[in-house]
Amino acid sequence: MKRSKAFRAASAQVDRETLYSPAQAAKLAKETNVAKFDATVEVALRLGVDPRKADQMVRGTVNLPHGTGKTARVLVFATGDRAEEARAAGADIVGADELIDEVAKGRLDFDAVVATPDLMGKVGRLGRVLGPRGLMPNPKTGTVTPAVGKAVTDIKGGKIEFRVDRHANLHFIIGKVSFSERQLIENYAAALDEVLRLKPSAAKGRYLKKVVFSTSMGPGIQVDPNVTRAMTAELEV
Repeated sequence: MKRSKAFRAASAQVDRETLYSPAQAAKLAKETNVAKFDATVEVALRLGVDPRKADQMVRGTVNLPHGTGKTARVLVFATGDRAEEARAAGADIVGADELIDEVAKGRLDFDAVVATPDLMGKVGRLGRVLGPRGLMPNPKTGTVTPAVGKAVTDIKGGKIEFRVDRHANLHFIIGKVSFSERQLIENYAAALDEVLRLKPSAAKGRYLKKVVFSTSMGPGIQVDPNVTRAMTAELEV
């Protein structure tokens, strides 16, 4: 794959043999951003789990202390008072049967989905559309709930969802290039704490195998997976 001159120059700033501290990686991610827009800063983890086994699935949510830098578009499947509650909380798209049909036909102009429990019998048939995109509502992540207003508020406020894929990789965002290094690291620490808390008891051996920071169009920066505490110690107060 042919890379641009800007990407090659940015990549040259990253030592492939070095495991950077989270603070160093956040600084490098900002410095090696080659996009002309406020790029997203992403984290990729390789976990020591076997996702094919139900007792080693890692999936959860976390509220990032500084948000994601993006206002998520939230779709809510609800009726009556709960639909009004969702709208009042700032939901972008609200509906029931007709909306379910629209999504089944390919409507995907949203970033997160919430549903009330009474509609999950109908929403369930959207699994083939929403599932592969990680958008299927789930009680474990708080997106199947009667408290739709709180769910919408949480998502709009920076709540992210993560799920290990079939290759044992897990991805999440920690903000934008415009964020300060401290904001990026504090978001990373919050997300990583939750991933570590969710370590399956059935998983044996090393749990956190590899960590990589990157921006939307920038090079990958390997982070020391052993540094999981006191991440802001290197940053100026």
